[in-house]
Amino acid sequence: MSDAFTTRVLNIASGSRERVVDLTPDCEAFLREAAAGRDGLLNVFVPHATAGVAIIETGAGSDDDLLAALRTLLPADDRWQHRHGTPGHGRDHVLPAIVPPHATLPVINGQLELGTWQSVCLVDTNISNVNRQVRLSFLG
Repeated sequence: MSDAFTTRVLNIASGSRERVVDLTPDCEAFLREAAAGRDGLLNVFVPHATAGVAIIETGAGSDDDLLAALRTLLPADDRWQHRHGTPGHGRDHVLPAIVPPHATLPVINGQLELGTWQSVCLVDTNISNVNRQVRLSFLG
């Protein structure tokens, strides 16, 4: 694989509750090695059918607000046709249509170009799958 493309898989223990996990420090650490001061693109991909990637403010309540909004939009009840797993699990399979399983972000001089309050986050509503993988790929 050339220096122009580098990839790494993160293993994230998201736990047995709905969570928004800030991946920004992991992305920055990856870019310090992979980008080495170059410009390019960072792709963040979650290879799961029940999780997504969001660019959102964290630590000021927005992450909890996102989970509350998802509970309103996608209630964990018996309305879902997809019925294996915990009650309401079918909604977890709809989540990636609302919170996509990927994001592509600019990297300038080896630094992730986020706005002041933006963070890269894993969004996981599936309480039955406590371990997630996130693939970080740098193209530059």
